[in-house]
Parts: sequence; structure tokens; C-alpha cells
Amino acid sequence: MSQTWTILSLLRETEAYFVKKGIASARLDAELLLSHCLQKDRVHLYTDFECPVDDDELRRFRELVKRRAAREPVAYILGNKEFWSIDLKVTPDVLIPRPETEVLVEEALGVLQQRQSSQRVLDIGTGSGAIAVALAKEVPSVSVVGVDISSAALTVAGENAMRNGLQGSVGLVCGDGAGPFRDKGIFDMIVSNPPYIPEADMQHLQPEVRQYEPRAALCGGSEGLDFYTSWIQHFPDYLAPDGWVMLEIGSDQARAVAKLFEETGVYRDIRVVQDYARLDRVVVARKN
Repeated sequence: MSQTWTILSLLRETEAYFVKKGIASARLDAELLLSHCLQKDRVHLYTDFECPVDDDELRRFRELVKRRAAREPVAYILGNKEFWSIDLKVTPDVLIPRPETEVLVEEALGVLQQRQSSQRVLDIGTGSGAIAVALAKEVPSVSVVGVDISSAALTVAGENAMRNGLQGSVGLVCGDGAGPFRDKGIFDMIVSNPPYIPEADMQHLQPEVRQYEPRAALCGGSEGLDFYTSWIQHFPDYLAPDGWVMLEIGSDQARAVAKLFEETGVYRDIRVVQDYARLDRVVVARKN
């Protein structure tokens, strides 16, 4: 005689299974996957916790549980991730947006919202378009150009811009860094969450990251600084007078990246911004 599964019993069983698999967010992940299968929000799981789960729902849920047990990220399984209170589509072609990157968005908005005139922002390595969409959504007068070397990533970014009615404010270009732009001095701000993990550290990342997220969006060369050493010296060519650069960094890279800005002799107001865990997260600089 087959067992009748209720929402609560299924959550408990799945949580215990995920814990055995070494998944830190076991309960949350079980809730998210079951909510997705039942097409209900997480509150429903506890208001109707004695409700039985039918065979089709159970079958779909078990398929998702199997994928999560193999350490596939929940965001890829569900196909979406919230960032800056915006629901974004994500696929294995793009890095999953992190809460730490919201610090970069906050700093950018602190500058952009002070000006009334239209401004142009370049988002290098836009990926899912998380930063570009967040900035365009918050400041309607801003025009953001997202550039990425991956055409597949740009497809995702384009869908996220359309989801939020921002296709007129977010443009997308395929290319490497600021290279696709021949016009000089056309941007008021350059932002980026570039690859900054050192090569030797890649093997120590969580399986969710190491096995599933795009390596090109993570690995920053032997010291994790390849992007910064390549582009910081060239950014002034693409910035308007008094233009800003805001770059996410690894928590131990602040001194090295700030020094790269200083050595060019063309930036001022160089400073480091910490995230909510009080770790160095963003380096900000302004063109002389």
C-alpha cells in the first residue's frame, strides 16, 4: 500500500535528505522546490501543511529533488532568481546574481539619482542583466548598455529587460569589455561584476558554483585580477568628464585594485565600499 504524502511530511523528508547530501540551505531549498511544483507560494505550505500531494506533483517534485541532490543550484532548477526585488530569469549561461552585488547597485544609484539629466551607463559582463535592469528600473532617465562576450548570456539579459518593460532603456552588445565601443567619452558611468576568483581557488568552490556556473564569469586568472589590469587603464577613454567607475571585487583584492586606479594618474575619489558582512566588495573611482 503506497504512502500518502502531505506537504509537511514531504518537506521534513526532503530536508533530512538534503542535510545528508551536505546542502546547507536544506529546508529553504525543499520549500522552494515544492512551492514550484505545487504552483503555490511558501506561505501556502504552512497554511495547508496537511494537504496531500498527488502522484503527478510528487513525481515532478522528486525529479527536482534529484537535481538539487546532485548540487545543481536552485536558481537554475527553477529558472529564476530575485535580485534587487526583481524576478530575473537565469540559466546555466549566466552567473546567478548575488546579494553582495546589490552593494554595487546602491553605490551606482547614489550617483545616478543625484542628476536630473539623462545619463549613459556601461555594464561590462552583464550576464543576466541584473545590474543593468536594476539601474534602469530605478532611474528612468538612465540608458544602460550591457556588454557580454557570451551571446547566450545576452539572450537571457534581453528577456529580463523585456520582462520589466525596459527594452527601450537597456541595450545589449556582444563583445569583450569596452572594446566594441569606438566612440570616446560616451559613458557617464562604467559598472561591472567581473570574474575575480583566482585560478587556484576555483577547485575549492562549492559544487553548486564549481560544477554549474559559467567558468568564464568566475575565474579572473592566476591572481583574479586579469580584468582589472586589462581595463582600468582604458576606462577613461570611454568616460565623459567626471565619469565614474564602480567595480565589484573579491574581499581581499581592494588594495590591489585601488592601486591600479591610482597608478594611472587619471582617477580621483578612489574608495572601497564594504558589503553587509563588512567585507570589501566594491571599488569606486572618478575620472579626473
